[in-house]
Amino acid sequence: MTQESAAPRAPELTGGTWITGVPLTLAGLAGRAVLIDFWDYTDVNCLRTLPYLAEWHRRYAPLGLVIIGVHAPHFAFAKKLEDVQEAIKRFGIEYPVVLDNDYTISKDYANQYWPAKYLIDANGYLRFYHSGEGAYPETEWVIQQIIREVNPDAELPDLMQPVRDIDMPDALCYRITPELYLGHRRGSSIGNPSGFASGRSDRYKDPGKHAEGFFYLDGEWLADDDYVLKPYGGDDESRVTIKYTAREVNLVMNPALGRACRVQVIHDGAPLKKPDAGEDVRFQNKQSYVEVTKPGMYRLVDSQELDSHELTLTTDSTGLALYAYTFGSSVVADQS
Repeated sequence: MTQESAAPRAPELTGGTWITGVPLTLAGLAGRAVLIDFWDYTDVNCLRTLPYLAEWHRRYAPLGLVIIGVHAPHFAFAKKLEDVQEAIKRFGIEYPVVLDNDYTISKDYANQYWPAKYLIDANGYLRFYHSGEGAYPETEWVIQQIIREVNPDAELPDLMQPVRDIDMPDALCYRITPELYLGHRRGSSIGNPSGFASGRSDRYKDPGKHAEGFFYLDGEWLADDDYVLKPYGGDDESRVTIKYTAREVNLVMNPALGRACRVQVIHDGAPLKKPDAGEDVRFQNKQSYVEVTKPGMYRLVDSQELDSHELTLTTDSTGLALYAYTFGSSVVADQS
């Protein structure tokens, strides 16, 4: 049995809005290696893969590889064309991107993951698939094999070295708190005994005792499918608290009214210490805070060590919407 006969044909790229370059089809790309990357500009796992995609594009585009980014929005606000275009520019993405707002391409590929990579050979057969981070050497090795099938004399570089410690083959990743979604569609993680007041504004009371893997609301919040929002009107403070185990903490936020929202960051009952601050945290008058100026993922905590902590965010900015926490693990090399 040949490789091709053992592999399924990749679905054609139909639907979507091409926001960089002209529309592409697999039929039109016959004879070339194609890598399709399903991603979202707010997803930390997707963002961690971008350096590899950028380098593969640099290395292998001259040898025939075509990378296509399929932007399948994780949240409704990420469907906005201008924001995706800004993210493409900010991250330096130079390969074509199609906006899959109706998930037409995602459905054709039965894709449910961010990120997910599909490698297609010169004859349109699906030769490799990987969801999530990792498998970078394996992916690049298949890229090289497909290029060699088209051009046996192609001069190919050594495989990329890992760009982060976490990508090293001998890295050890420890258990961390899983993703926490704040909307009531996935809201089994709310820790308030009263649960959600779905679809309307309500005043929540933090019970004071916190368990890992849950979030706790305090003050006025409006719970929607994908987010909780500081409701319009009223200037009193609202809070959300989590107990977590991780080294890094990120949060997807959106200033829904289009004006900047300030969020105070409190870590274990005190302002965040500068050595533990994520890159989006600022300091003023002994306070640590984040200025939310556009929708996206904000990096809140980047501690030196993995440990358990409590993180409280406080805001009086109406229109601030909070979507999902993600966490990162510390890594050490295996010396055995």
